[in-house]
Amino acid sequence: MTVTDTHGAIDAVWRIESARIVAGVARIVRDVGLAEELAQDALVAALEQWPESGVPRNPGAWLMAIAKRRAIDLIRRKETYQRKLAEMGHELEIDGESVEDDVEAILEDTIEDDLLRLVFTACHPVITTDARVSLTLRLLGGLKTDEIARAFLAPEATIAQRIVRAKKNLAKAEVGFEVPTGDELLSRLGSVLEVVYLIYNEGYSATAGDDWMRPTLCNEAIRLGRLLAQLMPQEPEVHGLLALMELQSSRSKARVGPNGEPVLLLDQDRRRWDRLLIRRGLESIDRAWALGGEPGPYLLQAAIAACHARAAEADDTDWARIAGLYAVLAAVVPSPVVELNRAVAISMAFGPENGLIAVDALLDEPALKDYHLLPSVRGDLLFKLGRLEEARAEFERAASLTRNERERALLLDRAAAC
Repeated sequence: MTVTDTHGAIDAVWRIESARIVAGVARIVRDVGLAEELAQDALVAALEQWPESGVPRNPGAWLMAIAKRRAIDLIRRKETYQRKLAEMGHELEIDGESVEDDVEAILEDTIEDDLLRLVFTACHPVITTDARVSLTLRLLGGLKTDEIARAFLAPEATIAQRIVRAKKNLAKAEVGFEVPTGDELLSRLGSVLEVVYLIYNEGYSATAGDDWMRPTLCNEAIRLGRLLAQLMPQEPEVHGLLALMELQSSRSKARVGPNGEPVLLLDQDRRRWDRLLIRRGLESIDRAWALGGEPGPYLLQAAIAACHARAAEADDTDWARIAGLYAVLAAVVPSPVVELNRAVAISMAFGPENGLIAVDALLDEPALKDYHLLPSVRGDLLFKLGRLEEARAEFERAASLTRNERERALLLDRAAAC
């Protein structure tokens, strides 16, 4: 294996194993920032040693062993070593000369609990939403700072500062490396799911830039969703969020035209929808419903996405059911955006006149003042009603509000068609 091949293997292993390594070390040092530094030390050791010694049989365990040894060495140098050693109760042999001595012990470790602790720490509400998103992608996604910056069209320095500040704030607030319990678990879980869905949405409908979609972010969010479903199999909303992302992603190939232009839902070639993702999404919904309880916002949105997935043609869509599901969703999480989506469903089920009445009731909502989809939806309904001059003005206003170049071009085309 060449040096280039070895570096490629190290990169692949790191992307897969980095979250587990950081989580395992964080349990020892109780500091996420320090844990990531020690994990990076293990990565540097691999880059130095593997080109000569070859890739180990269990590369993830090798990295974990090195990182944990560095953590133990660090604690050893502190006066509190004996107390910390007793607290963590580890079983690693710290005096052996070979890392291979530790590999079997590493493989026997249960890492699920550590990963779950890392999820709740990275998504802790003590740090800002933007910081939670960046830190989650860094710690759980294994993305480098420059990769996160490219994904969000932000300067690398901004992302780097955001991550550093997040780690400092977690340490300053003395956030425990633990999974919350009882009522706190449900409230904190909402923060975790919000972060994952924010990552997904930015990939599914980019808020700015030249691309309509950013598949890297969608894929990363789905991977995190599947990880959560494994770690928290008894939480319906976890399965609901995973189902929602899988069902929406099933349309990805059909959402973009030959030149990268957006293709709206009703115009998509449904033969290009990914049937495997649809099947997975519907199975996730079934698991969520089977757990019982009142449906949460992600499960309700997944149920809406399922209505589209089950319709072989656009005309087969059960819009009345979708409008009803949006009404339930609005009761669970009152939101002008949900009401706007319900208005669209009402227009499809009961005619554009009724939809326009529902949309016009939202015109004075402060939260929708600069939301480009309000004039976009209103323009579409006015177009269907033959009120073309009014429709053109709405499409032009929507184009002026969006920051996505592909979407702006689509809206201006619709204005021209009026």
